[in-house]
Amino acid sequence: STQSRSSAASDVYKRQDLTVPRGEVMALLGPNGAGKTTFLDMVLGFTVPSSGRLEVFGGSPRRAVADGRVGAVLQTGALLEDLTVEQTLRYVAGCHRRHLPVDEVIDRAGLSALASRRVKKCSGGEKQRLRFGLALLTDPELLILDEPTAGMDVAARAEFWSAMHAEADRGRTVVFATHYLQEAADFADRIVLLREGRVHTSGTCLLYTSDAADDLLCV
Repeated sequence: STQSRSSAASDVYKRQDLTVPRGEVMALLGPNGAGKTTFLDMVLGFTVPSSGRLEVFGGSPRRAVADGRVGAVLQTGALLEDLTVEQTLRYVAGCHRRHLPVDEVIDRAGLSALASRRVKKCSGGEKQRLRFGLALLTDPELLILDEPTAGMDVAARAEFWSAMHAEADRGRTVVFATHYLQEAADFADRIVLLREGRVHTSGTCLLYTSDAADDLLCV
């Protein structure tokens, strides 16, 4: 549940109250400047609201992240290019007091075929999958994804979302930002349309589709 006013970095976000149930896959949809990344930054504790209140699991976002209850797959993030995928996971796992077995993470993130590949040899989509594996290490209750399938082809995107829904089936909550109407409709249980820092519409994909199966209404 979040309640916040404008952030220190931007005045885009207005007062909102948004609750995400456990095990839900929720999409944040909206154009550039709508407030998607600002919302995710606040949930991760990167940006502090200048007034109002924001809580994650009943406490501060930074505490939830520090406790390993929140994991994130962001659009960018430094990776050690000379390490292999498996070495990267083991290195980062060693920085956490508590983590899942690395072999289990490799399997759940679909990284088995990439485990021995050096990061610098990975495509953009493969690096995103590695970031997904890194986000799973602490077995978080909430996964935050910012444009997670950028750089992936259609097949890789479908595989990624299959893995993500498997995590949701385990009770993990997934919140992702996207520009793609179809991606939100295909993979989210609920879509929250943001406009100028406000929740414009919130509901299932049926609210955004006409009677025609693939005809999305842009509002």
